[in-house]
Amino acid sequence: MRTIEDIAREFFPTEDLARCGGAHNICLHCAKCRAEEADELYDPANGVASVIDATILKADATDVDIEKLCAMATEHQTASVCINSYFLPQARRLLKDTVKICTVINFPLGAGSRKAVKKEAKAVIEAGVQELDMVQNISAVKSKDWDMALETIKAVAIQCLEEKVLLKVILETCYLDREELIISCLFSKKAGAKFVKTSTGFGPSGATAENIALMREVVGPKFGVKASGGIRNPETAKLMLESGANRIGASSVAALL
Repeated sequence: MRTIEDIAREFFPTEDLARCGGAHNICLHCAKCRAEEADELYDPANGVASVIDATILKADATDVDIEKLCAMATEHQTASVCINSYFLPQARRLLKDTVKICTVINFPLGAGSRKAVKKEAKAVIEAGVQELDMVQNISAVKSKDWDMALETIKAVAIQCLEEKVLLKVILETCYLDREELIISCLFSKKAGAKFVKTSTGFGPSGATAENIALMREVVGPKFGVKASGGIRNPETAKLMLESGANRIGASSVAALL
């Protein structure tokens, strides 16, 4: 079994050493160096609500659902609400900067062209999102089209860095083997994203403690790890946080709290 550093050296060969603590050990020469930034680790003193992305992404969501979501997020001061972009104007009216607004792109299949994903990112950034969760190009990863996999993330990450939007890359871990998961984490970090995220919630399975632990090991303490998919009770949320997550995506927020 190849080590994380072995895989990193295959894609980004260098003798420069990393300063950010990732298990890749070598410097990835990321689009945004995070070495001097604060750690992205869960602090229990802040409470679980502070790391929850309160989420409604179902196809039949209504404006009433979004109104209830925003009210709940405001009451508990969650990290963000994560909604489809159709609802962004409503969320902006309701939240008034008390809670961050997040949306998704290339969602849920992760099979859009680089050009299409780039334009979708531009549209939602212009609409005022503060956080953006993009599904990586899963087909490119499974096809070993590594250039396209990396370039798709980079096309969005550059825009997010320019506009100070926090980017999370949804890896959809249920479709990835160990090496594909490691490569996806490395690509996300290299491209300039801020988080890696497990799942869309639309795949055959969601977050696991094993995958969260591996993702945290790869990226180190300066990079965020979001657990999403199937987190419906306090025990599962606690397990994910103990395994290395510092953000949780959940539609059952009341059940977690």
